[in-house]
Amino acid sequence: MTLAEFLGPLLRPAFTIAGAPTSWAELLGFATGILTVWLVARQNIWNWPIGVVNVTLLGLVFLAVGLYADSALQIVYVVLGLYGWWQWRYGGAGRTRLTVRATGRAEWAVLAGAGAAAAAALTLALTAWTDSTVPFWDALTTALSLMATYGQTRKLVESWWLWIAADLVYIPLYAYKGLYLTSALYVVFLVLCVSGLLAWRRELTARPVPVAA
Repeated sequence: MTLAEFLGPLLRPAFTIAGAPTSWAELLGFATGILTVWLVARQNIWNWPIGVVNVTLLGLVFLAVGLYADSALQIVYVVLGLYGWWQWRYGGAGRTRLTVRATGRAEWAVLAGAGAAAAAALTLALTAWTDSTVPFWDALTTALSLMATYGQTRKLVESWWLWIAADLVYIPLYAYKGLYLTSALYVVFLVLCVSGLLAWRRELTARPVPVAA
């Protein structure tokens, strides 16, 4: 069996929403996506392997509708997912479990610079080398998502703000592309991101502050 024959059934329509077919990959991506974000908000380490399955499914969906940057982003997500899995288990002091913390000024500067550069480079690449109809928005959400995912691998509480910003763009973008189920998924993601932000902030503020001897 070839790869195309194996993946073919995943891209077949499961049902139709507003005249647009919804594939099995999009449906399964919807379910695993909600589970992944729910687990992240609760700091459950199983979010990472389930998240790898989720981004693989969504990568197929995005490739099929011409969201090339988002499709390529899912490959990076797989790598970040494996990195985050290791970090959450062994990234703390003395190779212990990682704890939630605030983002430092230097980290913010590096993240902002890298995000702006990535968005600009991707916009130029998508405009020049693909038939994308939304090069800037595709590039912007890709950059924000990479910044947010890296932040979550390090349990930076502000990573939730980056996800919220990305979701506010993703929701109309996917609806414009006819991915209505995925657009609805990102509405759920938005709610879960707000919940995750509040939960991580509560943990951060409840943690005792070390007193110098």
